[in-house]
Amino acid sequence: MTVIESPLPAPDTVAVLGAGSWGTTFAKILADAAATAGVERRIRIWGRRARVVDQINADHRNEQYLKDIELPHAVTASTDVAEVLQDAGLVVLAVPAQSLRPQLGEWKRLLAPDAIVVSLMKGLELGTDARMSEVIAQELGIPESRVVVVSGPNLAMEIAREQPTASVVACSDADTAAAIALCCTAPYFRPYTSTDVVGVEIGGIVKNVIALAVGICEGRQMGDNTKASVITRGLAETSRLALALGGEAHTMAGLAGLGDLVATCSSALSRNHTAGRLLGEGLSLEQVAEQMTQTAEGIKSGPAVHELAGKLNVEMPITAAVVAVLEGKMSVDDLGPRLLARALKSEGDY
Repeated sequence: MTVIESPLPAPDTVAVLGAGSWGTTFAKILADAAATAGVERRIRIWGRRARVVDQINADHRNEQYLKDIELPHAVTASTDVAEVLQDAGLVVLAVPAQSLRPQLGEWKRLLAPDAIVVSLMKGLELGTDARMSEVIAQELGIPESRVVVVSGPNLAMEIAREQPTASVVACSDADTAAAIALCCTAPYFRPYTSTDVVGVEIGGIVKNVIALAVGICEGRQMGDNTKASVITRGLAETSRLALALGGEAHTMAGLAGLGDLVATCSSALSRNHTAGRLLGEGLSLEQVAEQMTQTAEGIKSGPAVHELAGKLNVEMPITAAVVAVLEGKMSVDDLGPRLLARALKSEGDY
């Protein structure tokens, strides 16, 4: 068994930009990991809402997103992004994917010159079809070796409740991946490392679109056979796109591929699954947005995934059908027959 080790020093100050469920949960992971290792580490969260920030500081809770979960005292918060980023050797990004680029433009001058940047986001940028790690490297002007992606089955509430979870920490530089993995190794959170950033990100992006499809099936009261078929063929779609972009097949069979797909498609805690179910029950996109407190990234990234697949000549019929529903070109009643609409062939022919 290979034990994760790193020659890089661990940061003593971490900035988490985004006070939603996953950003706050990851801050908790970092604090608990440091406490377990006997290391002092300051974790500062930036949030837009003063009420959320004040509650984190005063009550050590973020009830809007994590209900009654108590946060470690090492976690503090501020609405002042400059204060949060000051001297931070590790910067964790947990903001909506489509707002990332303009926000990075504002934050760039505030980042420490040698900071490592971690993306918790699972989206594809509209208009450019860029993955979040690409947006980060482009906007901040930093090498890929300082950009890290965390992905896998990351249902925030379960992790915040300290239910055992494994995930993947990916970076083109293996030492950097190992350093960040050590920073977030908590008793209930077990990271594995990877250098396949493309595969890890594509797994996290496309699973949101497939989860919308599964949610729609559930909303239309389709059975488990249907949902299992969509999940399985959804993994095939994800793999085709990842391989076309240079990702590795074994990543798709791991935590960032199959693991994340199963969790997101199966859990009521999944925002994308919930959004799909509401669409399947007949709600409009506007009504879905009104009922949900956080972004369902599949709704935003689906068209970008579909566009990218077209550019690469990759067949993604489930994605195409979901996007047709999102764009009002197909009703949810017509989705079922389209989900598996490919020419007959061997299952092994991706």
